[in-house]
Amino acid sequence: MTKDELEEVRALSSRAGISATHFVNEYHYGSFRGDERELMEQLYDAHLYFANWGSRRLMLRLPTTLLPARNAEPYCAEAALTCWTRKGHLLLDFSYEAEDGGEWDFETSFTLAFFTTLRTELAAGDLRPLYLAWLSALTRWELEADVDEDEYTHAIEPPVPAGLARLTGPQQALADFLHVDPHLLTAAARASGAAPSQAIDKDALTAWIRALPPHEKDTLLLDTALGTAPQPGPTLLARHSAAARRTAEHTTPTRRRSAAELLDAAHEVRSEHTRQQEQARAQARRAERRARESHLNRLAENAEQAWQDIARLIGQKQPSPYDAAVTLLKDLREVHDRADTPEEFARRLHDLREQHRGKPSLMRRLTNAGLTTR
Repeated sequence: MTKDELEEVRALSSRAGISATHFVNEYHYGSFRGDERELMEQLYDAHLYFANWGSRRLMLRLPTTLLPARNAEPYCAEAALTCWTRKGHLLLDFSYEAEDGGEWDFETSFTLAFFTTLRTELAAGDLRPLYLAWLSALTRWELEADVDEDEYTHAIEPPVPAGLARLTGPQQALADFLHVDPHLLTAAARASGAAPSQAIDKDALTAWIRALPPHEKDTLLLDTALGTAPQPGPTLLARHSAAARRTAEHTTPTRRRSAAELLDAAHEVRSEHTRQQEQARAQARRAERRARESHLNRLAENAEQAWQDIARLIGQKQPSPYDAAVTLLKDLREVHDRADTPEEFARRLHDLREQHRGKPSLMRRLTNAGLTTR
């Protein structure tokens, strides 16, 4: 930013960390006096806001030559994403408002670095961040009590971008930021093809550049020579990638589903996930029982050695060995119960307590573990 622009933003806050490239502030009381929309329209390319009561906002600005408004508008949903143009730029406003009565979150934190790469992805024609915002809106829409079920049937999803099954790091961060239901995302990804390769096809890029209008090439070279515009390389690569994505999407069109279909599919995914979790827990319980049975069988075969180990542990007169001795005694009690010899265990436990009655710490542990005699 210029010196005058820096002075302008410094007037908005006396505590913010301000440089020619960023403006950072943290509020414990009060709020920002400036207008974030105006600052984005005039000065900045990215804006991040989040509060510990759950409200979140991310704004990104891109040249309309890289991402025209008509490409973003199908994904806009009032609760999660709005867009508008200003002075040759498209501005995207991602937001999430916490429900009333929600729990405050003092642990979660974000930095703008999580999300800045999204600008590059969007410029290259990767519209997955926009689709994630639409899914976030659908996630919240489902929770509203006053929505007529017919509305879900008539609401149709926007074009489904490729690669939803394998999000990039920044895209996953955005999904978390906007609280996208992971089961809904899984269901949506079923209609999404594989993400295009990030490798640059030099021959295809050469052919694409050769096809550019001569006057456009002349303008790019002139701006580069005069230094009146950013270096054209990244912009050209982004435009080429976007063109390649559009070609791929046109050759593999997919049927667009209704909100009702997506929500039903998400319910199936959620039910299957729950079933798999229950199966996994059941398998874990069976494995624990088998391990327990094996342990008790070995202990039954070496019961006398176990009693000797208990005497050795108690003889150390320390808290940890006492705890280990109590655990071993509880296992031995179960071994004798299985062998239908509880009286023998009770007799030996009585003798042990009598022998060590002068050790109050041990006695307390035995009593707390229910290892008492009548």
